[in-house]
Amino acid sequence: MKALIIIDIQYDFLPGGALAVNHGDEILHTINELQTQYDLVVATQDWHPRGHKSFYTSHPGKEPFEEIMLNGLDQVLWPEHCIQGTKGAEFVSGLSTNAIEAIFRKGMDKEIDSYSGFFDNGRKKSTGMGDYLKGRGVTEVAVCGVAADYCVYYTANDALDLGFKSSIIAGASKPIDLERYDRVKKYFISKGGTII
Repeated sequence: MKALIIIDIQYDFLPGGALAVNHGDEILHTINELQTQYDLVVATQDWHPRGHKSFYTSHPGKEPFEEIMLNGLDQVLWPEHCIQGTKGAEFVSGLSTNAIEAIFRKGMDKEIDSYSGFFDNGRKKSTGMGDYLKGRGVTEVAVCGVAADYCVYYTANDALDLGFKSSIIAGASKPIDLERYDRVKKYFISKGGTII
C-alpha cells in the first residue's frame, strides 16, 4: 500500500509567511492532484509553542539563520513561525484536505526542533506516524511539500530508516536552499531513496 505524506503546507511557509519558501505556492495544485493517486494520504503540521528554542528570538543577541548548539544538537535559529493557534500555523486554504486521513503535529517540545514527520531531531520522541502507517499496511511512501531540503528530506530519510520504500516528489516540493537540497538528495539516493 502506498501513502502520500504532505509536509507543512502552512501559511508561514508559503510566500507572505514568516518563514516563506520561495515559490512554495506553486506546488499546491500538483499536491492536490497527487492525492487521488495514493491509497492513503496523511499530512504534517509544524506546531510550535511560543518561545520555542529554535526561534532566534529565544536567544538574545542572535540573528535569524545563525547556527548554535541546542541540547547537544546543531540548530538553525529560525524566525518565529507556525506558533500554535495562529493563522501562520494553519493549513493554507488552497490545500485540498478532504483525502487527508490523519495529521501529525511536530515541533511541540519547546526544547527541541522537529524537521521529520516521524521524530524530533534528537529522535527522542516519535509522532506516532510510523506506527500509524504500518498499522494501515503501508509499505511505500512518497513525500512532498516544504521545505524540500529540511522537513521533506528528513521525513523521507526517516521513512527509509523505518523500513518503508521512500521517495521525494521533486515536482511537488520546494527547497529553501538549492545547494543543500542537491547535497541531501544525493545522500538520500545513496541510502536507497528515489526522487520522482
